[in-house]
Amino acid sequence: MAVAIVIFILLLYKPGRYDPIEVGGAEGKALSKYLTHDLYPQLYNGDQLGEPYDLTVTQEGINDIIAHSRWPQESGDATFSAPAVLFVPDRIVVMGTVALKGVEFVVTIVLEPSLDEQGLLSLRVAKVKVGAMNITPLARLIAKKMYQQRLAAIPINKEDVGAKIAASLLNDESFDPVFKIKEIFENEHIIVRVKRITIKQKKLTLRLHPIPN
Repeated sequence: MAVAIVIFILLLYKPGRYDPIEVGGAEGKALSKYLTHDLYPQLYNGDQLGEPYDLTVTQEGINDIIAHSRWPQESGDATFSAPAVLFVPDRIVVMGTVALKGVEFVVTIVLEPSLDEQGLLSLRVAKVKVGAMNITPLARLIAKKMYQQRLAAIPINKEDVGAKIAASLLNDESFDPVFKIKEIFENEHIIVRVKRITIKQKKLTLRLHPIPN
């Protein structure tokens, strides 16, 4: 009984660094100003030059974008809300609240993005925690099973970038990091290839090579 109580306490633990941004009212449905006034101008100006350039994303800025997205989101019996992202050296930490049968847990996922010698991108999941409990081995088994079930249940276009990201997260598959980004104010797309990823405290920098449409 005592062991069960300790496990439950560990699962309910809320990490001190978990501090999601809250955006209330109608403002929460608007586009993030960081997205429209900072990231998109960086992408547009870099694309216009036609040469490799650096795209810098701040921790505060990415969390502002996330906060202006639609939350909560549901998956089966679970509800996911209040996500937050931390940039720490060489890692991206994603945290969020999962509500299941009336009980709320803080889930932490640590990602280690890297590019191999062929330029393929891996989004390796290095650690998964619920509260203060490390469940990484179990989470990897569940993720692989979910991925295989998804492939068997519905046809998936493996060339779709969303499917490639899911395969990398759930099945440790690397992929060619070419992204097609739709401009907000024009019916055009910017296509870029990620050539380098640098993650420092509170800042992520991507070296992008523009690809002509």
